[in-house]
Amino acid sequence: MSQSKIAVQTQPFDQNEIYHWLSESNSVGSTVIFVGKVRDLNLDESVSSLFLEHYPAMTEKALAEIVAEAQKRWQIQRVAVIHRIGLLQAGDEIVLVGVSSAHRKDAYHANEFIMDFLKSKAPFWKKETTTKGNRWIEQHDSDKIALEKWA
Repeated sequence: MSQSKIAVQTQPFDQNEIYHWLSESNSVGSTVIFVGKVRDLNLDESVSSLFLEHYPAMTEKALAEIVAEAQKRWQIQRVAVIHRIGLLQAGDEIVLVGVSSAHRKDAYHANEFIMDFLKSKAPFWKKETTTKGNRWIEQHDSDKIALEKWA
């Protein structure tokens, strides 16, 4: 089974450090990293910040289950899932999903699968601060549709 590094944290992550951990084996032929950032625009409103909350035991279990499912579906060597919580400003990095494998298709598919499931199944609660006030973000229909391709 592949190795995994899963973290929920307030501090920024180091993309280079994670890349080197993912790809340090000579058997790695592909490393795919996705980094999501806090957008400064949502629903035509300017966003200044995003506050993320979570319930640690529930969140860590859900992330581990998502990673385990990806490990069953694809031949991957290492997986990193780093998700930030707390107060983040527009432009801040919020999530990193990295996957390494011998072949690019396994890394691409596993990375996309993990990110799609993170968006829909990981228990994070997000509140935006916009020019019109604060609001909790609900799941988008496009996130639900993205899950259907993995059924």
